[in-house]
Amino acid sequence: DPHGSFSIDPRFGIIRTKNQLDHETQSAVVLTILSQLGNLPVYSSTQVNVSVTDVNDNPPVFLTKSDKVTISHTQPPGTAVYIARAEDKDSGLNGAIKYSIASTQTNAFSIDPSLGVVNLTRTVFTDKQQEYTLHLAAEDCGSPPLTSLLMLTTNRRLDSLAVKIVILDINDNSPSFTSLPLSCVMEDVEVGFLVHHILAEDADEGRNGQVTYHILSGNENKVFVLDKITGLLTTAQLLDREIQECYSLTVMALDDGSPALSATQVLTIIVVDVNDETPIFLKKLYETAVHENQDPGEFVIKVEAVDRDAGLNSLLQYEILPGPGSEKFKINSTSGELVTAVSLDRETQEIFIIKGNPSRSSTAQLYLTILDENDHNPLFVKTQYQISVREDLEEGSTILNLLASDEDDGLNGEVMYSLIDDTFGVFAIDSVTGSILTTKALDRETKSQYTFRAVASDCSTHLPRSTTVSIVVLNSALCGVTVLIQDVNDNAPKFEQRYYKASVWEGQSPRTDIIQVFATDVDSGLNGETEYSILSGNENAAFLIDSARGIIATDTVLDHESASSHSLVLLASNRGMPSLNSTATVLVTVLDVNDNPPVFSSPEYHVHIKESIRLGSHVTEVLASDCDAGPNAEITYAIVSGNERGHFRLDGKTGSVDLMKTLDYEDTMAFTLVIQAT
Repeated sequence: DPHGSFSIDPRFGIIRTKNQLDHETQSAVVLTILSQLGNLPVYSSTQVNVSVTDVNDNPPVFLTKSDKVTISHTQPPGTAVYIARAEDKDSGLNGAIKYSIASTQTNAFSIDPSLGVVNLTRTVFTDKQQEYTLHLAAEDCGSPPLTSLLMLTTNRRLDSLAVKIVILDINDNSPSFTSLPLSCVMEDVEVGFLVHHILAEDADEGRNGQVTYHILSGNENKVFVLDKITGLLTTAQLLDREIQECYSLTVMALDDGSPALSATQVLTIIVVDVNDETPIFLKKLYETAVHENQDPGEFVIKVEAVDRDAGLNSLLQYEILPGPGSEKFKINSTSGELVTAVSLDRETQEIFIIKGNPSRSSTAQLYLTILDENDHNPLFVKTQYQISVREDLEEGSTILNLLASDEDDGLNGEVMYSLIDDTFGVFAIDSVTGSILTTKALDRETKSQYTFRAVASDCSTHLPRSTTVSIVVLNSALCGVTVLIQDVNDNAPKFEQRYYKASVWEGQSPRTDIIQVFATDVDSGLNGETEYSILSGNENAAFLIDSARGIIATDTVLDHESASSHSLVLLASNRGMPSLNSTATVLVTVLDVNDNPPVFSSPEYHVHIKESIRLGSHVTEVLASDCDAGPNAEITYAIVSGNERGHFRLDGKTGSVDLMKTLDYEDTMAFTLVIQAT
């Protein structure tokens, strides 16, 4: 508080103003307040932020009290003629200024209330008044609002001399095209040929009506030249319809006024075709082949030529030039399709060279080969094969090599082999060599014999000719193959279950049957005969097993309390050489018989308690155990005698003894409770 504008009550801490505050001079004050307890040199401080609220005590003030401006009588409506400037020292709405015209002599002016811009609302050309006085008001938005006034004097610039007024033409008309926007020209015209006369009219006079012509776009390659004075459009280069058949030129007609006005037009020039292109075959040499012995009219090939001309000039006709063997073929003059005129024989003539041309000097050659016809079937050396193989043959082993031959040439005589019957994924055939291979391990127990057919097919790409009556499959020869599989001891006996469960009561007499197990072997003969034995878990010889039938029985009297279960590992072996076997586990549970009474952990329990013990207090706990299992081992406790007056309560499940009545040492010094465990 450097200006001493505030005071504070030293006892109650009330802050008051001492001087009048001015928001415009200082809008906020930060006071630091100290407090002291008695005369102790201990201080505490805090800050008080005082905001001086603005009051609308300052009116808007114009930067000048009056002003004078000069305007031209030709200025259009909307022209800004003056900007009023006022300031208000207040803040917020108190300092926001609105402008208005307080009084005026005319309606020719308006003012923007926010910006203070004075605009013309109409022209003052016809007004006789040479001077206007406007009273502008600047008002703030406070409550109540404060206002300031400004007087503005305007006059028109006038010349005192006598003036002669001449009405001059104004360039207010654009050129207008009168020529058509389309023109046609032959493609063989010479350079400098007149293509089109571009014309435009302008209704103005003098230079404002003088028109010149210009190409704006579409003439990037400088194909045309336009005389800008006459509007004559001529060729500057030779035209070629096959390169470009149409041009679109954007032309402009421009007058000589200031500012200049213009008009544009898109002129389309169509180049008319002339028969100046020679037909061209798509290939100079065509090569193809056709089968012998086909009927006349067999399609050979289609030749094609193109002509870049248009219309009738591009229509083509095909013909065959005379030459050796040309009479054996015909050509469609319109489509260019070549067909045979007679049946061809490869042995008489294998190669034909044919020339043809369309009507305008272009030629092409056709190299024609007569193909061999597929008229022989592949033949196997034998029609039936029967072989025998061992089932332990390795995967990928060759079991048979087939051979077939074909007297035809080329692909017609090339033989490929395949299997047409289902071999269950066990066999495959090499399509080139004819070798039959195993694709996976054989298993006689799954399938002991396979019968399937092999096919030898030639590689003809056309429909076959066959001498076979009963079967015709791609010029193929069929061959039956029978494969017999010999058994090998490759399967171990397999138990029906890997894990068995059985139970027997304790105390049963020896030779009591418990369970029968089964194992099967898919091999045949001695390889499939199974024998049973106990491999482990029978240390006390408590069990025995029938080696042929797999029946497990007791060999001694079992005791649940000695051993409640036995885990036996069984072995099933076949009689093959070498013998194969497998194992299974049997869990034998010895069921309990209630042959053991409960036994207390102590025959007597001695407990000392105070007579002041509270009711419900725990006194002691008895515990008994039973060697039996399950329900036979569940124990229930009861007080048989000694609790006639009900001083104690016994939990029948846990054996916990609690106090139920108040004890009195002088009345009874000791209690003897007889507890029974059942």
